[in-house]
Amino acid sequence: MDWTIVSFLTADALQNGTIYALLALSLVLVFAVTRVILVPLGEFLVYAPLTYVWFLPPEVSGLNLQGQIPGTAWLAATMLLWWAILDRKNLRRAGWLALSALGVLGLAWWGAQGVPLWLGWLLALLVVLPIGPASYRLFFEPAKNASVLTYLIIAVGLHFAFMGLGLVFFGPEQFRLPPILGGQTTIGLVPVNNQAFLVYGFALLAMVGLFLFFTKSIYGKALRACAVNRYGARLLGISPSQAGYVSFGIATLIAGVSGLLLAPLISPAYFQGFLLGLKGFVAGILGGLISYPLAVVGALLVGAMESWASFQASAYKDAIVFALLLPILLWRSLQSHELGEED
Repeated sequence: MDWTIVSFLTADALQNGTIYALLALSLVLVFAVTRVILVPLGEFLVYAPLTYVWFLPPEVSGLNLQGQIPGTAWLAATMLLWWAILDRKNLRRAGWLALSALGVLGLAWWGAQGVPLWLGWLLALLVVLPIGPASYRLFFEPAKNASVLTYLIIAVGLHFAFMGLGLVFFGPEQFRLPPILGGQTTIGLVPVNNQAFLVYGFALLAMVGLFLFFTKSIYGKALRACAVNRYGARLLGISPSQAGYVSFGIATLIAGVSGLLLAPLISPAYFQGFLLGLKGFVAGILGGLISYPLAVVGALLVGAMESWASFQASAYKDAIVFALLLPILLWRSLQSHELGEED
């Protein structure tokens, strides 16, 4: 191994680590507020760029999809209508939800008629965005006092459901998406895709934005209150349900934008979200699912280990990455105290 190889591996580690950091931040946010380990976050990441394919002109995508509404739009509209039915006692909210469902279908129809690339990018994000908060309302909120294990079982079930729906909606193929920034920039010995700089920029923007959101805005402070003590926050007039909607919405937004920016570099397919989300989860675990800075450090470590393993032992790179969990789990088990049956 020489400096040229080290340079390439470092660039690859930084790119992968940045994506894992964004996913880890989203997972830590959702878990801190709702105690839900959002396993299907990876599906949200790939849903956005795959939806974008349906809004691309045929000469760009190489497919004749013009006029076809993507399946994610029907999924989002169905979930919003289901939400409206559940909240039918609140006529104002139910009405807004029903209008939002029609709005999602309207945006998808508009995008399918042929729009500029930048507008199709935005429409794809708006179509996928409601799936996150709706998932919380339909599947997690009804189990308000459930254990973390119960939430995990629900999340795993949602992951398999969303992945299966992704296969139905988009098929098994990988799709090539046009980059926002084409070309490459050589840094030292390493040519870096200009699109990767957008990923780095968004990661930095997301970190700064989350910091300002949690420290300066009233909504961010309300989410922090729910993360610290849900019952105390409720006594102060903060709705844990609203906090859950907001946290799922932010996580879906971060995942969707990350997927759209990453897609030109990886050629997305329906099955890619699981491994990306799982490695983001490993990064979050390295941060204890409570610390945002440690989650970012863990993500960079995961990216570095994956990059090194892909060169030294490519057949075992995923196993090596997931093996990072073992010392953390061992340490946590040694730190925990056994409780008696009465406790």
